[in-house]
Amino acid sequence: MVNVTYDSSGDLISSTGTVFNEGDIAWTLASTALVWIMIPGVGFFYSGLLRRKNALNMIYLSMMTIGVVSFQWFFWGYSLAFSETASPYIGNLKYFALQNVLDQPSIGSARVPAIVFCVFQLMFAAITPMIAIGAVAERSRLGPLVAFVFAWSTLVYDPIACWTWNTQGWSYVLGGLDFAGGTPVHISSGTAALAISLYLGKRRGYGTERLAYKPHNTTYVILGTVFLWFGWFGFNGGSALSANLRATEACIVTNLAASVGGLTWMFWDYRLERKWSVVGFCSGAISGLVAITPGSGFVGAPAAVLFGFMAGTVCNFATQLKFIFKFDDTLDIFASHAIGGIVGNILTGLFAQSSIAGADGITVIPGGWLDHNYRQLGIQLADSVSGLSYSFVMTTIILWIMHYIPGLRLRCDEETEILGVDDAEMGEFAYDYVGIETELVPRSEYNIGASSGSREPQHTAATTSQISEEKVISGEESVSRVQ
Repeated sequence: MVNVTYDSSGDLISSTGTVFNEGDIAWTLASTALVWIMIPGVGFFYSGLLRRKNALNMIYLSMMTIGVVSFQWFFWGYSLAFSETASPYIGNLKYFALQNVLDQPSIGSARVPAIVFCVFQLMFAAITPMIAIGAVAERSRLGPLVAFVFAWSTLVYDPIACWTWNTQGWSYVLGGLDFAGGTPVHISSGTAALAISLYLGKRRGYGTERLAYKPHNTTYVILGTVFLWFGWFGFNGGSALSANLRATEACIVTNLAASVGGLTWMFWDYRLERKWSVVGFCSGAISGLVAITPGSGFVGAPAAVLFGFMAGTVCNFATQLKFIFKFDDTLDIFASHAIGGIVGNILTGLFAQSSIAGADGITVIPGGWLDHNYRQLGIQLADSVSGLSYSFVMTTIILWIMHYIPGLRLRCDEETEILGVDDAEMGEFAYDYVGIETELVPRSEYNIGASSGSREPQHTAATTSQISEEKVISGEESVSRVQ
């Protein structure tokens, strides 16, 4: 039983004698809830961009990730990331199973108890692998992803979070500035998505018009963006761990960068299509949110405009990388999150101000180039390259280890791709009707269509019998869906 008392102003006095302001606790807990809603927001955003036969599993994966990471964080994740006796790279098991994590001052801030900081940071740990596993879209088995999320959180997210935010971490000690997760969240997840895309390979019909589909549900894309934008106020504003002016400044620049990023991306798309794309706006808004994340507690509103413009521009053009290097990043996660995170880290090194960081009355930093601290850019680059390299290599290692463990291989078979992951892996659907007639084309005809340059594969009278012979579709239920 913890003995707590209250002083005359109503502040909480813990058993250790530390005084905690209940307003700070309330804001941090409210921010925890805001970040939680972002996780299904990612699921809805991804779902809307896919074909309807794969709409439900992305939303499911967002909920699965919350469950797996919540257990992992309790089991040893929090201890590996935030134990005070950590090495420069990763923590130890001091807080295994959340032992003795309660009313002592947190490693993040003496203004909130460790248990409050723990649950707040849990949400960051949960959303990061969800961003990454969007790369499995339309071509992965779902069962092995449970093991992947647990392993990835342990071996990739926790070490990067430790070296970025733990007071013992090498980047923290070096002076790296990352307010809310440019490297631990966005660079790590975006780079992991690239590694996953390369491991899984291309989807059936890649390079043909068969995959030149539009998002099946633009409303889901908007809904996901709303959840993300809404929750990002807690993501960045809550990272102040206090209800103060610095948190307010973080909220201001977060909203501004998202707005400018959305407009910028939409205008770049308009020059090509002469259409006002809401999907483009939503993509740009998220890229702006990604970029402002590391700098949200360090930069002012004028800089936030540049963050949004640069993110909307660079991330938009970065979506072409998958065509140049010929990898199937279905949802452009690498372009939006890894590239956006790097843009944010670099701009933070240029525009961080000691006056903004000191708005909480506590934080003292030398600032960035605006404050004539020119070495900061080098530190930001070192942190970005380290996070990108480590995430890519470790993710690839995890994937290939799982590849050779029976039952843990991620890549699904061709039948699952044709039916859709929802039908094959879940037996549940986002909609009553899921049409897959256009998918019922033998591989040989995809090759004919792709090689001849025709817009559609050549259909023949023998198509149905060939599909039956190849056992692409089996079972009465699946056949009835086609009919």
